Amino acid sequence: MAKEEPVRARHVAIIMDGNGRWAKKRHLPRALGHQRGVEAVRRVVRGAREMGLEALTLYAFSTENWRRPEDEISDLMGLMKRFILSDLEEFAQAGVRLKIIGDYTAFKPDVVDLIEGAVQRTAGNAGTTLAVALNYGSQDEIARAATKAAAKGAITPESIADELDTADLPPLDLLIRTSGEVRLSNFLLWQAAYAEMLFTEVLWPDFTVEHLREALEAFTTRERRYGGR
Repeated sequence: MAKEEPVRARHVAIIMDGNGRWAKKRHLPRALGHQRGVEAVRRVVRGAREMGLEALTLYAFSTENWRRPEDEISDLMGLMKRFILSDLEEFAQAGVRLKIIGDYTAFKPDVVDLIEGAVQRTAGNAGTTLAVALNYGSQDEIARAATKAAAKGAITPESIADELDTADLPPLDLLIRTSGEVRLSNFLLWQAAYAEMLFTEVLWPDFTVEHLREALEAFTTRERRYGGR
């Protein structure tokens, strides 16, 4: 009898945590930790594409992040703009499709214009989908989805799932959180119902393609029973 092939992850999500602690450990400005975090995003997206992931969802800015100091929010928006301007063409040429989940329209108009231009620029790509969560909160997403489902008819798990921001992505297989924290922080609560979880002590700026590869290899060894035996 032929040996069964291991189940491989199609959709991975990452809570990118630890930028501030990375900087603090090195007695560096917090903004530099965020800069190094962007570098980690860059290499992990490239790695995900090379490894054939269908979707990679990154938690970039939550609805709760507005509580941070204004200068830190400004730094984060500046980094986002520079990332789009410097990396968009490479990702577009590589077949990466950019998708935004959450309400990015709450950002300043110049940021919104850049985001919408980037989404449009990559809309026809059929490679890895990079879904970036911006001004995103899962409880808000579920409430919005339920409202839309109710307007169309009966509220069922299926009708809600069809209205989620991630409805056009494969089911979530693996959720990773860096920095040693063990919580979901209002991220993909519905989607993570049967996802595998991996919590690592590695701070996000130190997260490498090899860490991602190891996580995907570990995923293949897990037995997914979805509530069965």
